[in-house]
Amino acid sequence: MKICVHIEEWELTQPFRISNFEWIHSRGIVVRLAEDGYIGRGEAQGVFYQDESAESIFAQVHEFAPQIRKGITREELQDLLPAGGARNAIDCAMWDLECKKSGKSIWQLTGIDPKPVTTVFTIGLEDTPEAMAAKAAAAADAPVLKIKLSDHQPYEKLAAIRAARPDAILVVDANQGWNFEMLKEVIPKCVSLNLAMIEQPLPRGGDEQLEGFKSPITLASDESCLHTGELEASARRYDMINIKLDKTGGLTEALKLAYAAKQRGCQLMVGNMSGTSLGMAPSFVVAQLCDFVDIDGPLLLKYDHPNGLSYNKGVVDVFQSDLWG
Repeated sequence: MKICVHIEEWELTQPFRISNFEWIHSRGIVVRLAEDGYIGRGEAQGVFYQDESAESIFAQVHEFAPQIRKGITREELQDLLPAGGARNAIDCAMWDLECKKSGKSIWQLTGIDPKPVTTVFTIGLEDTPEAMAAKAAAAADAPVLKIKLSDHQPYEKLAAIRAARPDAILVVDANQGWNFEMLKEVIPKCVSLNLAMIEQPLPRGGDEQLEGFKSPITLASDESCLHTGELEASARRYDMINIKLDKTGGLTEALKLAYAAKQRGCQLMVGNMSGTSLGMAPSFVVAQLCDFVDIDGPLLLKYDHPNGLSYNKGVVDVFQSDLWG
């Protein structure tokens, strides 16, 4: 088997802010695996809060390239590399290559029946409620909005957005930016805003207080649940698990986590660390199992692949095999 990897950088339409972080580019790697005249591709951005970068996961792929060239299975890959961006890119490339070689679609290989899904459209963090409400109003075609918040005026920003978009389903992502006292203060105020979910309000490793806490609004784990090894604690603290392929280290582990979380009674969301349609396509597979879908990464880019995902007022159509899988 031949393997090559390169770094790609895709410009965003505008700077994208979350609590304590800002991007102007989507920067990651693409792995290409070639065997018997067939090529499989996988894309990954890495997990920035685990100190991964395009350069670090690029180096990790190179480190393990000799073992990949000898030929390994996806199951063996799970033991060879830890969860993270490097394994994600390789794992997704292996799935794509298996589809090409077998002549079977990803749907045939996974046994999942595909259908269009509705994705959130993300409203990045702004300094004022008025600015965030304006962005929400401008996204009039998006039926589901995901609101990025920090610890500065969270309720005021949500109230302004709800006033601007009374029709929208609103989900919130605090990206670890709150503490438990703030959560207890904000949640009662937000009940009247009819929020569908609040994602990762507390820091990773600092959310033990959620055990036994009864929230009137669904709470979702993102940074606190990277893979199946962290499911047990998250299932005790959260109602929903946000699955991201860069966290799990690929589609193989993502599907394993999805089925395990469902068995624990958790709701599911699939998310992304930004990226092109090549990176979103494997997440679209997981989306078939989820209650909420966040695969709007390509909508935040100035450009995407010419055969990329099709978005129409938040609805994402089933992708074609010339993209992936």
